[in-house]
Amino acid sequence: MNRRLLLTRRDALKRISAGTLLTLGLWPGALEAGIFSRRHKEFKFIVVNDLHYMDDDCGAWLDGVVTGMKTRSAEFCLIVGDIADDGKREHFVAVRDLFRQLNVPFYTVIGNHDHMTQTDRSAYLEIFPDRLNYRFEHGDWQFVGLDSSEGQHAQNTSVGPDTFRWLDDNLSKLDRKKPTVLFTHFPMGADVRYRPKNADDVLDRFRDFNLQAVYNGHFHGFTERHREQTILTTNRCCALKRNNHDGTKEKGYFVCSAKDGAITREFIEVAMPPAKSAA
Repeated sequence: MNRRLLLTRRDALKRISAGTLLTLGLWPGALEAGIFSRRHKEFKFIVVNDLHYMDDDCGAWLDGVVTGMKTRSAEFCLIVGDIADDGKREHFVAVRDLFRQLNVPFYTVIGNHDHMTQTDRSAYLEIFPDRLNYRFEHGDWQFVGLDSSEGQHAQNTSVGPDTFRWLDDNLSKLDRKKPTVLFTHFPMGADVRYRPKNADDVLDRFRDFNLQAVYNGHFHGFTERHREQTILTTNRCCALKRNNHDGTKEKGYFVCSAKDGAITREFIEVAMPPAKSAA
């Protein structure tokens, strides 16, 4: 009888939308996985968003940011969109070369500012090939990066059909019980400003996965939303010449620690240069 009830509950969960699951505080993948394991290797990684590289001043400041990142013992870095401010090739090259100094892998997703025009993202794809929709593994964890942009549009957007086709073609290749991280540029958390209109459709694809964390940018400010054990966040920007949308002044990035199938994080503030005095 108990097993039949469990299966009935499981079937019922599959018929509930991602938005409703948030309200109920449930996430089927987490329920399926339970306590995945206590044998995972512990590791750290960095998540940074919204660099908005514009000029050499940004480069000099980001050089200091990267120098600080090198002291954090991170094994890789996620750069969650808006790498450049205007989609120019030379700005992508500058950021790529700066982050190569980390001497660990770094993984990007595209943001709206990474398009040179509404339909031209060729510079991004040249400098960061195969970095639209993709997946990778680190230790016992799975990471999925998605293109959540709609050209240069900043609000009232929708995630495009190519991303959904990729999800439908590739998610079956992942282990549903392994701890999983999703990272996109646009916010996926409920009621976060600039969230795509079809964000729930993206999250629905992960409902049977052990989704531990979702990292986003675009909204320059800290937000946190919860779905059972899944934590969805945006962060303050890490840009010299762009402000936070929530009015805060801090700039920085997350250092995340993966241990025992879960993630904790720490915000690392980066000091801004002193304001230049008027002549």
